[in-house]
Amino acid sequence: MAAKKSGGKGGKVEKVMHEYKQGQLKSGGKKKVSSRKQAVAIALSEARGAGENVAPKKKASGGKTTRVSKAKTKPVGK
Repeated sequence: MAAKKSGGKGGKVEKVMHEYKQGQLKSGGKKKVSSRKQAVAIALSEARGAGENVAPKKKASGGKTTRVSKAKTKPVGK
């Protein structure tokens, strides 16, 4: 038996990405969106706000990562 696929997923995302491709998507109020990554972020944000079933927001990394560096040692000469 074939796997059941969900129906109308991504309606809001499709609409926003269509606006981006037509050059009509705006960030905030006046500025047009020129980055595809920014358009995807706006689309997912609006879809979450509308209650659509989209992937959860990724958590930010823990900030600075501390790296243990080896202290430079002078070679022992004879």
